[in-house]
This record gives sequence, structure tokens and C-alpha cells, in this order.
Amino acid sequence: MSAATATALSPSTSLRNSLNSYPNWMKWQSSPCQSTTFFIPRAAASPDTGKGNKKRKPKAKKPSSPTPVTTTTTESMSEEEQPQPQQQQQQQQVSLSLDDVNPVGLGRKSRQIFDDVWRKFSGLGQISRTTRADDMEALDALLIREGPMCEFAIPGAQNTTVLVVGATSRIGRIVVRKLMLRGYTVKALVRKADQEVLDMLPRSVEIVIGDVGDPSSLQAAVEGCNKIIYCATARSTITGDLYRVDHQGVSNLTKALQDYNNKLAQLRAGKSSKSKLLITKFKSEDSLHGWEVRQGTYFQDVIASKYDGGMDAKFEYTETGQAVFSGYVFTRGGYVELSKKLSLPLGSTLDRYEGLVLSVGGNGRSYVVILEAGPSADTTQSKLYFARINTKIGFCRVRVPFSSFRPVKPDDPPLDPFLVHTLTIRFEPRRQRPVEGSAGMKQDPRSFKLILEYIKALPTGQETDFILVSCTGLGVEPNRREQVLKAKRAGEDSLRRSGLGYTIIRPGPLMVMLEEPGGQRALIFDQGNRISQGISCADVADICVKALHDTTARNKSFDVSHEYVAEQGRELYELVAHLPDKANNYLTPALSVLEKNT
Repeated sequence: MSAATATALSPSTSLRNSLNSYPNWMKWQSSPCQSTTFFIPRAAASPDTGKGNKKRKPKAKKPSSPTPVTTTTTESMSEEEQPQPQQQQQQQQVSLSLDDVNPVGLGRKSRQIFDDVWRKFSGLGQISRTTRADDMEALDALLIREGPMCEFAIPGAQNTTVLVVGATSRIGRIVVRKLMLRGYTVKALVRKADQEVLDMLPRSVEIVIGDVGDPSSLQAAVEGCNKIIYCATARSTITGDLYRVDHQGVSNLTKALQDYNNKLAQLRAGKSSKSKLLITKFKSEDSLHGWEVRQGTYFQDVIASKYDGGMDAKFEYTETGQAVFSGYVFTRGGYVELSKKLSLPLGSTLDRYEGLVLSVGGNGRSYVVILEAGPSADTTQSKLYFARINTKIGFCRVRVPFSSFRPVKPDDPPLDPFLVHTLTIRFEPRRQRPVEGSAGMKQDPRSFKLILEYIKALPTGQETDFILVSCTGLGVEPNRREQVLKAKRAGEDSLRRSGLGYTIIRPGPLMVMLEEPGGQRALIFDQGNRISQGISCADVADICVKALHDTTARNKSFDVSHEYVAEQGRELYELVAHLPDKANNYLTPALSVLEKNT
């Protein structure tokens, strides 16, 4: 036998078949660390040294049925016809190319084989629910936490439970699998758990039966959840269905998540980063104490007297159990306001919170919220900051972030919530929008009525709590577009007023007939209902998953579509050229240029 030894080979079929035809080649063998060793063939030796090689013949078993190959073999030759070592080297040089013995080439081929195996492994992310229950935990550990999918895992995902609403929708099904692939615990809210629904979802997803229109069925759904991704939408154009799913459903889920957070806060002795701070609640006559009604005018000279038409305001607790601030301002340049010096609980300061939320009702007027900040011991050094708010006819919640307050004097520094000591709500007749009354008659913009329920401070946070997939209206039939947009916008408003950290995604028309995988095209992020291009469901799902821990996505509303050339005069904010994969963080630079939409 020849004294030449061989290399450790990759599992390439063509290369293995070629090498099996030479009896003097050693089989490839792996080290304990699963790495291979490459041996260079030695020069031909004398016949005497060849005998010694027979004693050191490796104990490698020959294959029982050698694979036929096209090259000439030496297995059928007799011992006399066996080629000499020099002839073997010539045959080796003819049969093997440089790439076949180059470690780089061997690694490349091994990587190709691994990629094929990985694609098959990725398909296991869609494991049917027919898997046995006792295998569920083992599969989770293999596929997500310990197996090849661990390279997709996100830090902190194992401690995060995400409730997916609309998990059987086109976007929801992709969202569920992307979450599982990254190590999240996933709960899915479905209306009924029939076999068709069970087959759509992976086995390890916890299914909760409930209806977004039924608040009592949502308590179990939000139990143990940290975040919500809302992909549900009404399946019909009936106004009742649109209201129940797209509007009231969002409101019910936000309230359920808030109630759950408040419950956790009570169990933790009131300590929770997601609990609101109650500043004042108007529940009795005594709750009105400390509030002062004042009148004023922007004119400080005697000429203003000719504009004097009178003003009046009062703040009272009615027999129906409501705290009502009402009156009229006929004076040009005049205003009336309701003010109180804040008294926060011991150890609480507003710098730990993000803004204010007011639960109010009335006749739909706009108001100015004024915060006075400065040293409490010397109010002469205080500075004034204001923000305008709009209300609706009836009751609503108005969210006012501290970042929206502007100094009355432009030279003053930005608002420091830690120094806030006085809160004022001002009504002025200017800048009032015409509002139609119950009988269709326009109301006098100089009169107002504001019913106050409570004022709270919103908890601060870095990440979003609730991701809502809305729509731009494109792709919806014209005869029902107005109804759909009205319900969608109402759901968005209820989410903004809830006080939760939110991300509202308005994708362009979903590509259903020509659906394609994510990451194939550049994305455009914009605000202002100016996009006209469609987008794939996979890209929308990827944005939802990335927004879970992206601080720039908190309290943002934006439109998104595939790249296209915009019309003149409708230029877009941001173009992202590199697109979704497990490592590309395209969302942060795109949203950093968009303003917060409150």
C-alpha cells in the first residue's frame, strides 16, 4: 500500500465519491471540538517503508457498497497492477482541483450544506399543533433557546410576554412566528379555538379565547403580558363591527392592560413603573377646595375698555355628581382660568413622569394648560409654560406630554417637571373651532363648559407597551373607506389618550395577491397620509417586532410602504435603503427624524 495519507474532507458528496474510489485514502475524521484536520500527502517512499505502512493501516471500515463514480479506480486492479506512488500522485493531481483540497473551498462547501439544513430547520418554526404536549418544552428549548435559532434571540425576550390580537390574520401569523423565533413568550387572543385556528398557530403559543368587544373576556388575556401587538380588524363594513373591533376593541384592551398594571402595583405596595400618579380626582364637593377661578385680559392699556363685553365663570359641584367649570367670555382679548397649587404625595415628583392625562367632558372647546415652575419658596422666580389641548363633545381623555409645553417667554429654559408647583386650565374665545350642537346649530364659541373627572401624571418609559396596526385607507373600497378610516382613527385616539406607550403603524395597501417575503425592497417612513405604494405583510410584521424595544418608536405614529418615486410636492421624510434581517436595525434611523405624534 501507498504511504500517502489524505486530508480531512468536508461532507461534499462529489468529493466523497471520488475519494472512496482510492483504497489508500483515509476517511475524514473530526476532532472532539468538531473541527477537522488537514494533512498534506507525503512524498513517495521506498517499497521497504511501504511495508511498515501496512502495519499502521488506519482502522477505517470500507463502505459496503461503494458509490459508482466516473473516474478510473484501482479497486479492481491486482496487486501487481497497483500503480506506484508517483502514479498515484499524478492521478491525484488529475482528479482533485485546488478548490477541493483548499481549506477555504472545503469550508465554503460545508457552509452551503449547512445553509440547506438551516432552511429546513427554520421550517420547524411552523410546527403543527399535532405535536405531543410532552414534547412542547423540549422543542422550545431546541429550536429557540438552545438550538440554531438562538442567533435570532433578542436580549430580554425570554422575560417578555407578548399578546398578539388578530394572530390568525395575514400579518398576525407572521408576527407570531417572528416572536417565537426571537425567544418571546407568545399569547394569542382568538374568538374560537376550532381546529382550523389551532392549525394556523405553532404548538407553543398559549391560546386565550376572548372577544375584544367584551371587556370581561380580556382579563385572562392580558394576565402576565408585558406588551400587546394589535393586528385585528373588522371583517365586514357593518358600522357595528367596525366600532366593536377597530375602535372599542382597542379601548377595551388598553384599559385591561392598565387595570392589570394597577393590580401589580397594589401587590407591590403601589410601586410600579407603569402606574399613573393621581394629582386630583373630582369626586365630591371637598375635592374642589383649593381651585381658584380668575379672570384676565391680554390688553394692558385703556384702549381695551372699548372691547369690554363682559366675562363670567364658575366652578361648582352639581347635583349629578360632576365638577363643572363653565361660563362665557365676550371681552375681546379676555380669558378665564381655573388654577390650583399642586400638592403631590410624599416622595413623588413630576420629573419621574412623562406628562399629564385629563379625563374631561363638555361642549368640545379648546383650552390652554399652563404649568408654573420654579422654586416654591420664591414664586417671583417662577416661569410659565403652556400647551394647547382640544376636547370633544362628551367625555374623552386628553394626553399632554411635558415635551409639548413651551415657555411663555422664548428666552426661558425648557420645562423642568421637578419644579412644577401650579396647574392652570385657561379658556379664551380666540382660536376656537366651530362646533355643531345637538340640533345641528353652531354653538357660540365664546361660551364653554368643561366637566372634570380627574387629572393624573403619566408614567415615563423607554419602550412601547401597545403596537397598533392601523391603515392609510389606500386599498380600501371607496364606498366604505370613510367608515373604515373613522373607526381606525377613533381607535388610534383612544390609544393615545390611554397613557400607555404606543406605536401606531399605518401600512400602505397590503400585497395579498403578490405577497413576497420581507426584506426584498427599501421602505419609506412618512407622516401626513402621502404614501401611495403597497407593502408586504412580512415587512409590516418585522416592523412590529422591532418596535417592541426601540425607544424611538415609543409614542410615534407613522405611515410605511415600499420604496417608490413620490410626486412633486409630496416628497417624503425618510428613505431606508437596507432592509429587514435579524441584525439590521433600520427602524431607529428612520423614526428618529419623525416628530412625536400625540
